[in-house]
Amino acid sequence: MLPFWRLEPPFRFAIYIAFAVLFASGAAWLVANRLKETSNGETWQQAAAYLLMVHGGAAMLTLMLLGALFPLHIGRAWRAKKNRATGIVMLTFNAVLIATAFGLYYLASEFLRPWASGVHIAFGLSLPLLFLVHVKTGRKRD
Repeated sequence: MLPFWRLEPPFRFAIYIAFAVLFASGAAWLVANRLKETSNGETWQQAAAYLLMVHGGAAMLTLMLLGALFPLHIGRAWRAKKNRATGIVMLTFNAVLIATAFGLYYLASEFLRPWASGVHIAFGLSLPLLFLVHVKTGRKRD
């Protein structure tokens, strides 16, 4: 039987898939966006647009899953005093990603947009490593 703060396998699998799709679509968008200026620029422009749609859809699903994590995992683990340090960092990273995504989508500021983009990319590319550290640390302490 799983400890009460651990996620049931189907939910855990959904989290892993959602974050994997977010990472893959975001990283692929970075590549496609850089290749827009090449001789096949129109193809890459279209690919970048599709990847951004996939990324946004996966983000919406992930927001629902993150919301479900509060009663199913975060609150329980906090009360059990389990894996708090990496959990706080995970929450912080996800909050920054959500805030910068909101900024990228809704703010048209010439000053804020490049800043939000850079922060979003840096946090998004580093999240898989943090995710792995959080999971491995939690499993060691169970």
